[in-house]
Amino acid sequence: MTTPTKILLLNSSILGDNGQSRGLAEHFKRQAAERGDVQITERDLVADALPHLDGAELASWMVAEEERSAEQRDLAARSEAALAELFAHDVLVLAVPLYNLGIPSQLKAWFDRVLRAGKTFRYTENGPQGLVEGKRAVVLTARGGQYAGTALDSQTPHLRHMLGLMGIAEVDFVYAEGLAMGDRRREASIGEAKQAIGALVARL
Repeated sequence: MTTPTKILLLNSSILGDNGQSRGLAEHFKRQAAERGDVQITERDLVADALPHLDGAELASWMVAEEERSAEQRDLAARSEAALAELFAHDVLVLAVPLYNLGIPSQLKAWFDRVLRAGKTFRYTENGPQGLVEGKRAVVLTARGGQYAGTALDSQTPHLRHMLGLMGIAEVDFVYAEGLAMGDRRREASIGEAKQAIGALVARL
């Protein structure tokens, strides 16, 4: 029996079901369901938001598990749960809107829990080395304007660098852009993005 591909899908739109990136995620799910050999775990990082990382939580990671106070155990559990879920899946799918030329703060809060030295990367004499092996990522991004390939697209390199720091170098981006630039432009862009998603799902 073929082992199913395990996919972790993270939504980060503050608009809920009305978000365009959420629509791309739903299309991805439908396409994946047609394959029948995938398992999807879905997380809504807005509905179940992590707080901003603070000094107390960061300090809890530095304390040996058996020496943590009850409060430190609760704080460290946020990162430990996110890490365990990441390592348990084969493919990471990020549905990401563009907010003020960056990623949603809710998604950044998730990355702050999984980008941990000694857990997902380590420092060496030659620089950081990723410890997350054998995984790939797909980024489904929705944007009101046209940014891909321009100097204003700081989102793409940011995501690529954060994923790469962990060792996830195989990253596919699907862009739905110009969504606020008229109905015709929006429909064409979403249609192209859905075609790209279909092609990606077929290769998983």
